[in-house]
Amino acid sequence: MTVKAAERDAEARRARLSRLPSLTGMRFIAALMVFFFHVSLPDFTPFGGDFADDAEWLFSKGGWVGVSFFFILSGFVLTWSARPGDTPRRFMRRRLVKLYPNHVVTFALSMLLFAGATATWKQWLPNILLVHTWIPDYNTFFGINPPSWSLACEVVFYLCFPVLHRWIKKIDPAHLWGWAAGLAAIVMLIPAFSYAVLPSDPPMPNGFPVGVKQAWFVYLLPPVRMLEFAIGIIMARIVLTDRWINVKMVHALGLLIVGYAVALNVPWLYGLNAVCLIPIALLIPAAAVADVKDQPSPFRGKVMTWLGEVSFAFYLIHGVVIIYGTKFLHGKPYGLAAGLGLWAACAVISLILGHLLFKYVEMPMMKHWSKPRGERRDARPAAVPAARAAEEATPVGANRSRD
Repeated sequence: MTVKAAERDAEARRARLSRLPSLTGMRFIAALMVFFFHVSLPDFTPFGGDFADDAEWLFSKGGWVGVSFFFILSGFVLTWSARPGDTPRRFMRRRLVKLYPNHVVTFALSMLLFAGATATWKQWLPNILLVHTWIPDYNTFFGINPPSWSLACEVVFYLCFPVLHRWIKKIDPAHLWGWAAGLAAIVMLIPAFSYAVLPSDPPMPNGFPVGVKQAWFVYLLPPVRMLEFAIGIIMARIVLTDRWINVKMVHALGLLIVGYAVALNVPWLYGLNAVCLIPIALLIPAAAVADVKDQPSPFRGKVMTWLGEVSFAFYLIHGVVIIYGTKFLHGKPYGLAAGLGLWAACAVISLILGHLLFKYVEMPMMKHWSKPRGERRDARPAAVPAARAAEEATPVGANRSRD
């Protein structure tokens, strides 16, 4: 290989790593945690007896932790890939074009297959407009296609990002860790406030041991969840301003595993996002730094990157597959082998449909509508700047899966 060819290969590798492929791969792991949480719920599990109880307990925090990862990651990657001179209008256009078409398709499928028979306009109208998570009613914020509640939070994050990013950029880099700690402390105090102030009646369905308004305030209200999004922005600024403390990815993963174990054994509201907040906030920048420095990562391979790219669509479609598929699971409970087979089939079907949604809805819409018509007409093939590539390669704000 010639010197120039080696230099070109090195430059191509640096450009690829600047897109943070490990974070793309991690998105699928987070989406898979949400999947296992849902398929282990009493209404959807194919199992019975002790195994059903054990699976429900083991995955009982997976969904909560997975979405918390998405929200922190969203703030991190949007900050990492922020374009100089970008306008709020152009930014929102790109974000909505990425998010809304997938939502419309999964909304329509949900209404057609199961939700349309019972949903009232007070449920489906806020859902299609992505404002349903503002309403403290279980059948509204978790109605139609349940995973879509997080998109309503993301829309608010996107609307606020230009202002939040500008404010946080003004923080003295020496104080960024202090701000991150302060916001984390607020997140950890919110469950205590909810327990002390909000009513425990009516109770959450599915046996969740809190009231609807308590869970709604801690976990679904957009201004509360924006604290995690802001922490993601701050963590990105910490890395970009060279204030990172060099926590290794393997150590952050270990801390997250410990945090998950703790979350299984604390009062319910604390296990939603407070306990695992710090491990996630450390894991994301640790993985980003590993990519930038080309350090080993199990999440960077072609398969993991592809899974991460389709994870946003997988995340949105898996609820439709689980809810509709449960209609056909007559004769429950199933044995261990049959039940595991049903889980695998559900995951594979969700992945296939997610790939189709990604390929034929998400990508074409991004290609044709993420820019104003004049810019699309004038666009010419050119090398994609690393920052722009990072955003387009990464979504429910970062990576191709969710922002």
